[in-house]
Amino acid sequence: MSEVLESTTTELAPGVHVPLIGLGTWPMVGEDAADAVNRAINNGYRHIDTAENYGNEEAVGEGIRRSGIARQDIFITTKFNRDWHSRDGVGTAFERSAARLGVDYLDLFLVHWPNPVLGRFVEACEGLQQLADDGVIRAWGVSNFKPAHLLAVERAGLTVPVNQVQVDPAHGQPEQLAFHREHGIATGAYSPLGRNGDFLASPAITGAAQELARTPGQIVLRWHVQQGRIATPKSASDTRQRQNLDVFGFELTADQLAAINALETGAPPRLDSDTFGH
Repeated sequence: MSEVLESTTTELAPGVHVPLIGLGTWPMVGEDAADAVNRAINNGYRHIDTAENYGNEEAVGEGIRRSGIARQDIFITTKFNRDWHSRDGVGTAFERSAARLGVDYLDLFLVHWPNPVLGRFVEACEGLQQLADDGVIRAWGVSNFKPAHLLAVERAGLTVPVNQVQVDPAHGQPEQLAFHREHGIATGAYSPLGRNGDFLASPAITGAAQELARTPGQIVLRWHVQQGRIATPKSASDTRQRQNLDVFGFELTADQLAAINALETGAPPRLDSDTFGH
């Protein structure tokens, strides 16, 4: 097979390109997180995903500094909690996350959960847009927003650049992703390899892995990035970190993609963002 030339990033805002593969850091904390981030960067990662609620922003910042790679060469994504769901509160959330990470700007700042019972997620998005206008964050987005939540933000006159949601072959969320495509919203996939990995043993995945001389995990990550999704698998293993990055330069066929899509169970995300949030 001839080498496939393709982009390993997608554009969220003018000039803001996010690597399609990032390192997820939940539930790592402390030295475990700092060490994993340092090694990941030295294994080639340039996108690190964290959150206020993970309790590891300080460790992630330490890992980035320990790597010796310049700040501007690392794309940092973090997320803030419902305590800051107001226009002014988002500014405080930024200041605290930036201080914990030891940085003076963020590449991508997300509303972690909509918490619709509070009724203030639109205000939070307005605050994020102001931070972007002020130049202290390069791009903003949301996480775990259903189409109804996204429509409420759009009605306020805002364009949502990205929504990070749970997506894997068993939880493909086809209606959610169709909404994203129709509205020009990039999809971030957290837990992209699933929680228990049962589908990794499916013939749809193991067959493609055998044909392409790849691991099942690489096949699933290729399924994500080939469809333009930003995937952030968590790994503290050097071998798996390198494997997770090595998903470019080959392609799944239309039939292979369709076979993996067919693993969709119709199951909803693990947590319902209309009732769960922090």
